[in-house]
Amino acid sequence: MGKDVIIACDFNGAEETLRFLDKFEGKKPYVKIGMELFYSEGPDIVRKIKARGHKIFLDLKLHDIPNTVNKAMKVLSSLDVDMCNVHGAGTIDMMKAALEGLKRDDGTRPLLIAVTQLTSTTEDRMREELLIDRPLEDVVKVYGENAMKAGLDGVVCSPLEAEGVHQTCGKDFLTVTPGVRFQGADLGDQARVTTPEMAKALGSDYIVVGRPITKAEDPVKAYMDCLKDFVE
Repeated sequence: MGKDVIIACDFNGAEETLRFLDKFEGKKPYVKIGMELFYSEGPDIVRKIKARGHKIFLDLKLHDIPNTVNKAMKVLSSLDVDMCNVHGAGTIDMMKAALEGLKRDDGTRPLLIAVTQLTSTTEDRMREELLIDRPLEDVVKVYGENAMKAGLDGVVCSPLEAEGVHQTCGKDFLTVTPGVRFQGADLGDQARVTTPEMAKALGSDYIVVGRPITKAEDPVKAYMDCLKDFVE
């Protein structure tokens, strides 16, 4: 599977989102719809963007008991998204239930990936607040192994952990990596961050880029720069 840049459309409404996508004349970037936009507009925003020809990563990070996640995934699968996710902390049984819920009547399903540790999380916070007393990189690898055992397609991690995940789970196990910024850019609320070039070198399969593109003076140029640095 080829590398790609996914634009995080973290807007609070359909009008702003579609106006942003209108800038990409003749281009159909892969887009991420997260909680802010989905909770504001509901499933209709997925249908509208899908109708424009974009691939969609629906980033809702489901984390609940297996039965609830299974039923929620049945609903999300009907939206014809290309990728969705759960929290890896929800256990192997929950991830298996999510995968089963995603399967459509024709046998197809979206890609399913598991969040390991958020890119805003540091090892200190993980130890002090989450009481996880193992090195962050090891935790990410174990969550990756659990996701693989459940039959998932990959994980969300920072680019810094992508190489370790591939070493543990294989090169075909996807690493979808937020926490990407251009050289010298403000890190915002991110802690584990690389540039697009570094993410490529570290083995990321997809990079998820939000503010460096959506807040850029020229979003299309910023997107094309990301493609050049990460894909070409």
